[in-house]
Amino acid sequence: MQTIGISFGQIEKKELSASLKVNGRLKVPNQNKAFVTASFPGIVKMIAVQTGDFVNKGKVIATVSNPELLRMQQNLQQVNAEIRLAEIELERQRQLVEGNAAPLKRMQQAESHLATLRSQRSGLQRQLAGLGTSSGYSEVMQVRAPISGTISKVISQIGSHVDMMAPIAEIVNNSHLHVDLFVYEKDLPKVHKGQLIHFTLTNNPGKEYDATIHSIGTAFEGESKSVPVHALVTGNKEGLIDGMDVTAMISMDTTAGDAVPEKAIVSADGRDFIFIAEPALPDSTKTATNGKEQVLFRRVPVAAGTNAVGYTQITLLEEVPAAAKVVVQNAFFLQARMLGAGEEHAH
Repeated sequence: MQTIGISFGQIEKKELSASLKVNGRLKVPNQNKAFVTASFPGIVKMIAVQTGDFVNKGKVIATVSNPELLRMQQNLQQVNAEIRLAEIELERQRQLVEGNAAPLKRMQQAESHLATLRSQRSGLQRQLAGLGTSSGYSEVMQVRAPISGTISKVISQIGSHVDMMAPIAEIVNNSHLHVDLFVYEKDLPKVHKGQLIHFTLTNNPGKEYDATIHSIGTAFEGESKSVPVHALVTGNKEGLIDGMDVTAMISMDTTAGDAVPEKAIVSADGRDFIFIAEPALPDSTKTATNGKEQVLFRRVPVAAGTNAVGYTQITLLEEVPAAAKVVVQNAFFLQARMLGAGEEHAH
């Protein structure tokens, strides 16, 4: 037995946590991604960020130039001047009405004209403020970050023309990074909200990350017959980027029962078995010897269950002695020898 590397163990009582292996992809929710766009068309004069920079909401990302901004500022100054004249005219009309030297209608017309000018001024002021223009006359407006996050992409370059449909850059906030897992229909009953997930990057399996299921989809994803399961990444997110493929293990319920090492189980014709050692009769021809004793190996059918940490839970389909010795190393050798001999015992 030493020459073929057979070693023995026993059936043990173990609590094992089952797990479900699934594939998925990292994803940042749309509310945590944003394009940086100019509110007014123009030419990019300056870009203040690079890919990978972290920015806070409101930080200046770029400046855009458009001569039309000067005309808007000039219009504002003109309206301010007209307002001052309209205020003077309204006061004059008020005095004339009080002295019965002018009809009331003229004073009302002056009031309406002043209200219209003030409304025009308010609209111009809000428009210029929304464009991020500096005080005074300037054809340059500032484009600011709409959210806090990391610059994932700089799209425009200095000298390029941009408008509201042409983004200058893209910002991604990884603080609410999700894992979108694809769980097949048959496995859905095993999945529920709050389950712990351990996952690794498909292209870098050396580091493990954690996540927790927070919602389960209610529709199939295309024709794959899989349902999206959304999990929120917890703990360290370093090295995680939107769009990365992952391999995940969903932790299931813990169960207790008989268990043997994984290598103790062999399969044949769609069934699982273990080998146990039984003392052979003196005149038995189905024996193996190590120089001291004769051993007969019996193949016992089992139903394999939860697999974890190198052990598999089993249900014995035949009775075996309480302290039976189980082959835990090189059971496949006995399987091959038994199948070659066409017997139910190996020796």
